[in-house]
Amino acid sequence: MNKRFSQRRERMLRLKVLREGAGPVRRTEAQPVFEQCPACGTAVPKGKWAENLYVCPACGHHRPIGAYLRLSMLLDAGTFRELDERLCADNALDFPGYDEKLAVQRRRTGLAEAAVAAMGRVCGAPVVLAVMDSRFLMGSMGAAVGEKIARAADAARKGKLPLVIFCASGGARMQEGILSLMQMAKTAEAITRFQAAGGLYISWLTHPTTGGVTASFASLGDVTLAEPGALIGFAGPRVIEQTIGQTLPEGFQRAEYLEEHGFVDAVVPRSEMKQTLCRLLRLHGKGGAARG
Repeated sequence: MNKRFSQRRERMLRLKVLREGAGPVRRTEAQPVFEQCPACGTAVPKGKWAENLYVCPACGHHRPIGAYLRLSMLLDAGTFRELDERLCADNALDFPGYDEKLAVQRRRTGLAEAAVAAMGRVCGAPVVLAVMDSRFLMGSMGAAVGEKIARAADAARKGKLPLVIFCASGGARMQEGILSLMQMAKTAEAITRFQAAGGLYISWLTHPTTGGVTASFASLGDVTLAEPGALIGFAGPRVIEQTIGQTLPEGFQRAEYLEEHGFVDAVVPRSEMKQTLCRLLRLHGKGGAARG
């Protein structure tokens, strides 16, 4: 890859990170210097949030981050190449107000949809990544999100590359009805086809990962990791308590509880995210070389 092309890719990713979440702000408004941690209430300087990868320095709470920001934290400089950038939802069922809601979400987040797929390198190892973004309609899975995930799995299979998916979702997108629920089968089939061809799939669960995403591709990882404190499950804990009429154990459906009970292989702090992924990709590469 020539230097100019690499620099252009790096500028493109930085621009997307800047656009991400940059809603319209009136210039007359004074911008706060501190942001309060939603978990412990500590007032943290904005610069400290960024420096600390949006993890509270006081309590360790992991704030949700945007898809492009996470990609910029992981990918080697100049290797980002987005897949299916223009693929986005349409209002196939003529659901009232859905077009307007999508337009607002795209302006507010800088995203076309609730998932971003890309090819790139992590510590020199080529990889396909898909990152879900809970700021876009709670990361809900509609037809476009399901299609992006399935295409990412197909790209990894054809390129014989590892696949990493960072999951974050409130579940199926109600505005798309049965078309949304169909994505569970489609994504699971694409992942299964990829794994049958010998591919490594790392599923990384972030807050929150629930509903149809948990019940499909999020639960199919060869390695399943999670961020600290992430809520992971199908139905929410309040729904379960109301259904079974019992009080759930403390921390139920949190990443740490699920690690203790074997659903998650490891809970990985964001500060160790890239290092952990590098190690897994290196180990996988050595295994592939040995088999070859």
